[in-house]
Amino acid sequence: MFRAHAARSFHDAASSISGVPNSYPRGEAYGDSRRNQTIISLLNVLSELSNESSLDNDVNLPPAIEDDGRECWPVLQHTILALYACSATVDEKLQIAGSESFNKFERRLENLDKELRNFANAARQLGSSVGILSSGFRLRERLAKLLVLFRENAATLFPRKISRQPRETPIIHEWTGQRRTDIQPLPKAHPDPESFPEQFAGFAEDVVTFLNCLNEFPEFTDEAVNASMRAFECDLKYWASCLPEYKGQFRYPAVQRYIHDLTSEIGEHIDNITVNLSMFIEIGVPTIRFAQHHAASNLLNLSTVATFFSVVTATTLQYSYRLTDSVLVTCVNAFWFSSLVFSIAAAVNSLLGLTWKQAMYRSPGHRVPWWVLIWIKRSPLVFLVMSVACFSVGLMLFTYATEQGFVTSTITTIFTAVTSFGLAVVSAWFVSERWVFVHYHGQVWLDDVINEATHRMLRLCLVVAVRNIIHWCIFAISSLLKRVSFKFADMITRIGRRDHTLPTIQEGPPMDDLSHHRDISTSVCSAFTEHPSLMKGLASEDSKPSRSAVARQRFKGAVRSVIVMQQQHAGRPLMPQRIPSFDWNSAMGMSPTRPSSVDLDAIRGPRAALIPKLKTLEPVQDLSVHTALVRHLQFSPSGKYLATSSWDRSSVIFRVEDAFSIHAILVHVGGFIGQVAWSNSGTLLLTKLPHGIKVWTEDGLCKKTIERPHSVTSVVWLPTNETQFFSVEGSRVLKLDIKGRVLDSYHFGDIQLHNVAVTPDGQRLLGVGPLLAAPNGMHPSRNTRVEKCIVVFNMETRLFENRIPVFDDVRDITVSKKGGNVLVSFEYKTPPQLWKMELVRDNKDRENPYAQTARLILRHTYEPTARVDFVGPSYFGGMDDQLVLCAGKAGDIHIWERDTAILLHYIRPQVFDGDLTCIAWNHSTDDSFMLATGSHDGTVHIWKTPLWDGSSDDGSYLEHAGMSVGDRHTSSLILGPPPAPRSSRGHQEMPLTIHTKNAS
Repeated sequence: MFRAHAARSFHDAASSISGVPNSYPRGEAYGDSRRNQTIISLLNVLSELSNESSLDNDVNLPPAIEDDGRECWPVLQHTILALYACSATVDEKLQIAGSESFNKFERRLENLDKELRNFANAARQLGSSVGILSSGFRLRERLAKLLVLFRENAATLFPRKISRQPRETPIIHEWTGQRRTDIQPLPKAHPDPESFPEQFAGFAEDVVTFLNCLNEFPEFTDEAVNASMRAFECDLKYWASCLPEYKGQFRYPAVQRYIHDLTSEIGEHIDNITVNLSMFIEIGVPTIRFAQHHAASNLLNLSTVATFFSVVTATTLQYSYRLTDSVLVTCVNAFWFSSLVFSIAAAVNSLLGLTWKQAMYRSPGHRVPWWVLIWIKRSPLVFLVMSVACFSVGLMLFTYATEQGFVTSTITTIFTAVTSFGLAVVSAWFVSERWVFVHYHGQVWLDDVINEATHRMLRLCLVVAVRNIIHWCIFAISSLLKRVSFKFADMITRIGRRDHTLPTIQEGPPMDDLSHHRDISTSVCSAFTEHPSLMKGLASEDSKPSRSAVARQRFKGAVRSVIVMQQQHAGRPLMPQRIPSFDWNSAMGMSPTRPSSVDLDAIRGPRAALIPKLKTLEPVQDLSVHTALVRHLQFSPSGKYLATSSWDRSSVIFRVEDAFSIHAILVHVGGFIGQVAWSNSGTLLLTKLPHGIKVWTEDGLCKKTIERPHSVTSVVWLPTNETQFFSVEGSRVLKLDIKGRVLDSYHFGDIQLHNVAVTPDGQRLLGVGPLLAAPNGMHPSRNTRVEKCIVVFNMETRLFENRIPVFDDVRDITVSKKGGNVLVSFEYKTPPQLWKMELVRDNKDRENPYAQTARLILRHTYEPTARVDFVGPSYFGGMDDQLVLCAGKAGDIHIWERDTAILLHYIRPQVFDGDLTCIAWNHSTDDSFMLATGSHDGTVHIWKTPLWDGSSDDGSYLEHAGMSVGDRHTSSLILGPPPAPRSSRGHQEMPLTIHTKNAS
């Protein structure tokens, strides 16, 4: 009864699993489909077993099922449902994240479309708005096409969350103002994704056209709108230039994922344009409307004045048009008739210009011939000025023709000349201002030009001679006037002394009473300063004591003036010292939580004890040798040694034993050590310097120091070769031998390589890195990421077999032992990815029907349960590279199963002194897992599981791991929370500051 019910439950679960739609197309669905098929097969096997009479003879089941099958059925059912739930949860998270990203992008496009509609409605009131309206309508059409393409792309990646574009869609309201609510069919039910480069290029052209039409309004210019649209145009052209490299691959999941990731960059640009366009609508459009209204008012006023003046001219003609007796009268009629013609022309042209400025469909200024613009804009004022001038000349001549009085004729002539001269000068000033603005591009004023021209004229020889003559004449006249004034003052003084009308000057006080007679001394000094001639006259008649008194008084006044000036200078307030301001930033940490992890093959197969074995992984030893950050570490292929590299300019080789010990210390004189690399046999070690490579033996003997002219990014040994390796230098990969000779060189175009990996057959290179520039030489804007890519390079044909764009900052690439799996590591918070490399037939090589080419397909993205700042490269681990492990900066370690991307074990951050910087796995042993982590303070932590005899049963291993046999049903199937970090560990002092930690 129970087994039948369990079988029905398993059949229901299998049917539900098989009915779940696939979330990723083709390659991305490989892992999910395989997982689902494995679960379905397992359910079928269990349902068949439930129909058998006995389960005691089934040797494939674990001991827990053999003991009591009835008790284990709920556990098995719960495990399988948890396995499916975990798989569905990860997939659901990816679906939700992708759909939210697309929905956000769609909202951004809708907001921009809304602002474009608002701008079109506001711009209808402006003159010459037809260009901006038409360009805005084309831009909205382009947004609609791009939205359809991005929706189709997202619907392919996330079919359960994103629906495809319907075959019928409402027509966008045209800029002409016609409102239509009917529907029209799309030109293509499924747009071609290969058109993404053309759409991006067209989008850039539409943005530039809209910006140019926006700048055609000279009344207002918004630099924020210009900057945002120019940056968007640059990025669109950059993407349009890079994407054609992936022609024929736009239906591949990897390229589709990259296109989908671009929505975040495009969305940020669209948000900036939307905000700036909204500000332009609020500020720019009213400003342009006011300026155009002001210009129209000026033209209207000019038309009114011209009309009034034409009436005046026509009225005055009533008194002279019949007089034709003399030449003077004929000239009067000629000037007045001309004035009437010019005034009428000024009025008519003013109305014409007013109509043209307010016209919606008028051409922009740069599309109109220059003479048309001059006639429309300048002719009304010019005609009015000419009309006034002709009328004034005719009026002056009319006074002489009618034989008016002398006074009347003279005054009329003088006033006419003055007003005509002023009108001519002001008109010339207006014309000169316009010429200076055009000639100097608005950087120089007319006054500056006039001053410069005046200085040039004054420096001429003739002008200098005239100036010298004038100065000499002025000096001679001033000297003559001074002599006359001195004689006149002397005469007045003598007369005053005889009449005793002037007061006598008393002798001043002594120097020690200076402070008590400030007013007297100051007044005397002032009197002498202001009237030197008077004082001179007085001194000439006084005695010697009076002259000494005056000199003493002058000296006192000078001293007092100096003292006052010093006091004022000392009392001047000083500028306050500027106090710098500081920005205080607070950082928030994230403590990841540990999920429930499921072992896919815990029920049957050799991995039954994988999860409990990982649970026993703990730090057993600390190697405190380095004094700076540990940059990289690697176990030798034999597992006997561990090599580390640090920024303290040293590399250490440890001997791997129960208690690690130092085997050799490799000291480097110059440069930081960025990487260590063991040869395939483990007898040679490479250490990478910024501009060189050192070759060491396993005993720490330096065999060769290879200096390189360019910066070395990474080094990789050739498989099955002990004397050759690759050196990555910029965009080139050089094949070197251990003596430093360059054997070959491979160029990767415009890709700045960060790291490369070699396939086991030694035929292909896999590289990762950003593009230095687009194929046409373009670069993205300052705030936009450059394109990164993963490439497969065939060293025999020297051609790229596959090139895949990636959005995030990629740093490292690793190939599994058998060569079918490729692990790609990223920077910061981007999780690692597993790619499957397949060999398919090369359709381009028609001469060789057996030619093959490599292709990468994304299998898994190893998602953590929380946002983690990953550090260092990710590694393969376990038997046959069945595990993938990666370290977080906070000290946490994630271990996933490679083929299913399920988190098998999560190690919480430990109580270490520094953050983690790198991680390495020891591949030489599988009975006892071993890994090493480097930290920021220079300490290397050794992690290890207890040694377990594979012949023992499951219960004995669990007991050895510190778990009770009663917990083995749940613990061996579903991983519970990890044990808390040990509060105290036994420390055993080792030589050279190496600490060993024994499990309690």
